[in-house]
Amino acid sequence: MLEVKNLRVAVGGREILRGVNISVSTGEVVVLMGPNGSGKSTLFQTIAGNPKYEIIEGDILLDGESIKTLTPEERFGRGIFVGFQNPISVPEVRFTFLLQVMSNVKRGKKLTDPNPQVLTQAQKIATELGLKPEVFSRGVGVGFSGGEFKRAEVLQALLIEPKIAIFDEPDSGLDIDGIAAVGRAITKLASSGSGVLISTHYARVLQFLKPTRVYVMVDGRVVLEGSGEIIKKIEEVGYQSFLESVGS
Repeated sequence: MLEVKNLRVAVGGREILRGVNISVSTGEVVVLMGPNGSGKSTLFQTIAGNPKYEIIEGDILLDGESIKTLTPEERFGRGIFVGFQNPISVPEVRFTFLLQVMSNVKRGKKLTDPNPQVLTQAQKIATELGLKPEVFSRGVGVGFSGGEFKRAEVLQALLIEPKIAIFDEPDSGLDIDGIAAVGRAITKLASSGSGVLISTHYARVLQFLKPTRVYVMVDGRVVLEGSGEIIKKIEEVGYQSFLESVGS
């Protein structure tokens, strides 16, 4: 289980998260929604261990143990995978090599240990996701469209099967076929035992998922927790009208 407890976070001296509490257990698909600027990406960056995000108060627990002082690499080694809203390109690192390194870290091997099975597994997953084979010979993100970036992140998670997989707007930049493929892949990931936490502005990807729980975040706080019905209401009337109707 991943637990975020009373988390207050500042960026550049400005407090963004104001006491956030959420949890994700293995096999769950948990959805985080909220208008732009509500703090969703800040929460994900903090869980990942980005040093620019200062924890003022609170804790992040994985299986009951605090991880808030661990480096991003250590958090990944413990089983945390984060796919970001705006991933960056790393031309110097081939995508195939990145996948090998990730797999070796999970297996407790040296980063450069040969692992020929990785590419075979990754190519199979890429076919399911509609990701073109040539991405494996490129640098990470080089020439990737927005949709390819999102597919590539889901591929990484499926390959390593982390304890907790976090995706920041995994449906952005995708057409309906891509959204369906990503939705099915996330369902498969949860079925394999990973806990999944995703943020989204739209209900499109949720047509292909069955969320266990939904959190709504506004101004750095979680103001509502409930079922998938929340998503339908927000889609119908928008955030402002919905929050007014529930008194938040």
